[in-house]
Order: sequence, then C-alpha cells, then structure tokens
Amino acid sequence: MEGKIVAVCLSEAKGTPKKAVASGRLIDNFGLENDAHAGPWHRQVSLLSFQKVEEFNKKGAEVDHGAFGENILVDGIDLRLVPVGSRLTVGPAVLEVTQIGKECHSRCQIYHRVGDCIMPREGIFARVISGGEVKNGDPVKVAP
Repeated sequence: MEGKIVAVCLSEAKGTPKKAVASGRLIDNFGLENDAHAGPWHRQVSLLSFQKVEEFNKKGAEVDHGAFGENILVDGIDLRLVPVGSRLTVGPAVLEVTQIGKECHSRCQIYHRVGDCIMPREGIFARVISGGEVKNGDPVKVAP
C-alpha cells in the first residue's frame, strides 16, 4: 500500500485541535516535535486517512486538517486496515503501528457539533522508530 501526506498537524496543548503546519520533525521514540501528545509512550504519532475525513465532510461536518487530533493525514491508504506491528515509511521516517482507534472518554467538539467522530474507529497510532523531517506530498508506504 502506498499513499502520500496531505497534512502535518500539531497542537501545543492537549485538548485543542491540531493545526496544519508546512512540515514537522519526527523524533526517534518521541513523536512530532512541539506536539502536545509527543512523548515516550505508545501513541507518539496519530494518523488518519484523508478519504475518511472527506467522507465525513460530505455529511456536513466541514472539518479542517487536524480537527480530529491527527498528526499526519494520509491520502491513498485505508490506515484502519494496517495491522498493529506494521511498519510505515513516512517520508524519511519509519513508524511502527501500536494501536488502531482509541476509546473516547469525553466527547470531542466535533462529536457535540455533528453527533459523530471518526478518530476512535479510523485513526491509528504509532511510535517513531527512526525520525526525520516530513511534509505535505511525502510518500507513505506500508512496509512488506
């Protein structure tokens, strides 16, 4: 499977929507530099499929890149189908998928506005095996 980065997003504080940035630096065993969710744990980076966001927007959601809390928005791969333990090359970086979806303990702003949120069932999480600078248009590949 192969795709490309549509957006790199970060937030400076937990509980706030992420904002798209021109590029970001993935740091080994930490996550995206300057992102509030980065750290030495299993959910260092969050990824979401661009197609799933587009489907959601067709229902009237009108959300921006980063609104679901994703660090990397990927076009061309249904990330939900990538098994835990898989490796992804994202530009020059290598990520390892650690979790698919997550429990949403408190409903996010999107859920309250439109009655649904796709991140708990469509988002994936990864740890950074090997870091590097990533930007829009960079290739994303699922390692064989």
